[in-house]
Amino acid sequence: MPESANARVNVVFVCLGNICRSPTAEGVFRAVVERHGLDRRIGIDSAGTGAYHVGEPADQRAQAAARRRGFDLSAIRARKATKGDFKRFDYVLAMDRQNHAALSRICPPGEEHRLSLFLDYAPQLGQRDVPDPYYGAGDGFELVLDLIEAASEGLLADIRENHF
Repeated sequence: MPESANARVNVVFVCLGNICRSPTAEGVFRAVVERHGLDRRIGIDSAGTGAYHVGEPADQRAQAAARRRGFDLSAIRARKATKGDFKRFDYVLAMDRQNHAALSRICPPGEEHRLSLFLDYAPQLGQRDVPDPYYGAGDGFELVLDLIEAASEGLLADIRENHF
């Protein structure tokens, strides 16, 4: 059932280091939300389950691939996910099952309903994990963008249906 017309929905995307997949999802989803005029109603962030890159910008290859499609990741800086994210965010979206498991371990009791896999919002893709492109070839970043763009549309539809 939709909530109040003034409700704000907050979303956080989570991968391992917060330099490839989750900042890409943050940037893509932010653009989708802005295109639909909902940027004042939907808050968007990203984080990593590991603290390997805290404070660093998104991977240059991720930024370049995103820029070619018109998405800007330049202002995003890596941070580590915390159990407080389960209070601040309505949607805690893991990029793969490994990160979902890591998030499950820090999820406070009673907040499990906030956690899901991001690609569950794009069941037509037939996969549940966004593959990590960090150690692969450059085309992995293009695949990540394809998956994220599809799931972003599904996520926005879910938010509209359940919150606005």
